Amino acid sequence: MIDKIDLHTHTTHSDGFYTPEELLLKTKSIGFRAISITDHDSISAFNEASSVGRKIGVEVIPGVELSTDIGGSEVHILGYLFDVKNKDLEGYLKFFRDERYKRACRIIEKLNSLGFTLSIDEIKLPSKNSAIGRPHIAKLLYEKRYVSSYLEAFNKYIGNGCPAHEKKVHLSPQSAFKIINDAGGLSFIAHPGKMPETLLKDLIDAGVDGIEVYHPSHSTDKVNFYKGVANEFFLLSSGGSDFHGGKREDDINFGKYYVPYETLANMKKNQYKNSA
Repeated sequence: MIDKIDLHTHTTHSDGFYTPEELLLKTKSIGFRAISITDHDSISAFNEASSVGRKIGVEVIPGVELSTDIGGSEVHILGYLFDVKNKDLEGYLKFFRDERYKRACRIIEKLNSLGFTLSIDEIKLPSKNSAIGRPHIAKLLYEKRYVSSYLEAFNKYIGNGCPAHEKKVHLSPQSAFKIINDAGGLSFIAHPGKMPETLLKDLIDAGVDGIEVYHPSHSTDKVNFYKGVANEFFLLSSGGSDFHGGKREDDINFGKYYVPYETLANMKKNQYKNSA
């Protein structure tokens, strides 16, 4: 088996195209040793993925992606290796999923005021603990032939600054770090490529555990820069494809962006240090 892992992927339990089982089978087909499913505000894919992983010999690492806000800038935080049964963590995730649902209802209400005929009940999620998001609404608009493409739905109607856009509820990065760390996990800054260095420094000062160094949006220069930052501030590094599939048309990224298994081993060592 290839000693490669992908620490950033999504499934149908948030805004991904593939089910957990389908994603695990794809992981096996490219020979990767381990994977983390980092769905937005949901860890409901973990049990299914772990069950499949045990059968086919792929390790599944607990993961999640949280949306935070610092000074008006949206920052995504990845959490890893937490206790998936931690009640406080699941309580926070449920709150944010509930807020996502309310936001989706408001977006659909705005779209209907523009002349569409849509219902929240038309969006089918794989489990009650799945996270609804704008991609689901874009998919519904496309399926009902209100738009000619997934991209058009965002560019004309539900993207930032568009007539049916609605802000989502954020927490502070510090709160995200605490939620993840209190559940025994590690927090990482997701895809920081477009982030000002001052903001990156603020997040480091706030106590993040690591940085996502390898990501499809990072050039070679960016990768080298974030490697240097991680070394300078004694941070962990991670990486992955941020794979969604489907209308994202990012299948080419799956298997192309990865980190060695040694990265996970190092994360586990530091996790034990934090909990000691």
